[in-house]
This record gives sequence, C-alpha cells and structure tokens, in this order.
Amino acid sequence: MNVQQQTNKTDIFFDLDHTLWDFEKNSALAFRQVIEELNLPFSIDEFLMYYVEINNTYWDKYSLNQITQDELRVGRISDTFSKLNYNSTLEEILEVGNRYIGYLPNHNHLFEGAIELLDYLKPKYKLHIITNGFSVVQEQKLRKSNIYDYFQSITDSELAGVKKPDSKIFEFAISSANATIEKSIMIGDNLIADVQGAQNIGMDVIFYNEHYKEVDSSIVQVNDLLEIKNLL
Repeated sequence: MNVQQQTNKTDIFFDLDHTLWDFEKNSALAFRQVIEELNLPFSIDEFLMYYVEINNTYWDKYSLNQITQDELRVGRISDTFSKLNYNSTLEEILEVGNRYIGYLPNHNHLFEGAIELLDYLKPKYKLHIITNGFSVVQEQKLRKSNIYDYFQSITDSELAGVKKPDSKIFEFAISSANATIEKSIMIGDNLIADVQGAQNIGMDVIFYNEHYKEVDSSIVQVNDLLEIKNLL
C-alpha cells in the first residue's frame, strides 16, 4: 500500500491502548497508587521492571485465546510478585488487580499528537475504535480522556465475542460502522492483533511503531502519530 492508495479511504479504525491512550504511563500511575495504599514492600520502578514484559506476554496469549480473562488478570500480577520474591495470597493478588482496574481509567494521558491527529482526521473520515480491552474500562478511558465523541463506533472484544487478531472482530466492526474493507484502514501498535489481524481480511493498515521495531518493509509504519497526517 502506498500513499496514493490511502487517499480513497472513508473509515479509519484505531486501536486504543498503546496507540492513542498511553497505557504504560497510565498503568504506572494506577499501580503506584495501589502499591502505596497497600504498603507493598517494593517500589513502582521495581514492580514495573518485571510487570511490563510479563503483561505484554499475557496479553499476546489472551489475544490468541491461549488463556482466559481471569488467567490474564491473576497471572500477570502473580508472576510479577514471584519475580520480586514477594509471597502473596490469591486474595491479595485479586485485591491488587481489582484496585488497579478501578484506578486505571482515572489516569488518562494520551500520546503526544493524539488530539491534533484526531482533529485533523475527524472532518475528513469516519473514525472508529477496535479494542481487545474490557467494555466498561475502555469506555471510561475514552470518556475521561475526552476523545469518546471523535468516534462513530466502538467495537471491543466483549461486544464482538472474539479478540483481535480474529477476523470476526474486524468484520463485526466494519459491519457496525457501515463501512467496507476496501475503504477502511486500521491503525495500531500490535503486530499480531492489529497488523496481522487487519491484513488477514485484506484491510490496509498503518503500524504505529513507537519503539522502532524491525518490521517487513511492506508494512506502512510511523514512529510518531502526527506522521499519519502525511499519509491520510
């Protein structure tokens, strides 16, 4: 897909976490609050040193239906505690997880350029969300970060009954948006969930490559959100 081919688009589908909504920053703030409230015997930096990679691994497994939602929520914290040599009970792990989920939508930093990009795209395209996040949490994130009204449709994995990269969630989202595959484009940060998922149904994609991962040259990518203005 080249720049010229992208100008015929009518509908843009965004991933939310790690693409528009700065998950790592907001997650760190939520966990800092939990750690302080529960007087856990380690710092937020020590916790995140292990948690970030563990969480990403669990989300990849969850996206591929290798684990359940409960296994995701418990396992990522349990495994992090093990790395920290902190002995904990299931009750405490659940308490940490529940507080974290409750606090997460209260921190709503967006990536630099997100609002400027949405303001640029809104008059020209119909904008939508496709997310593997949980319905209630994702809606709170969108509303509290003041970007909910930019989007004409919001598809999450609970609503669609499947998760990215499953083709059915993309088909569900396109149908809900009254869009077509040919005139739609997906923008996201995850090579499995977003890029492969969209490509599997013949949907064009822009990979938000914030961390400069090495990817196939055939994949259209940007390292900064505002670079998308040059493509659309």
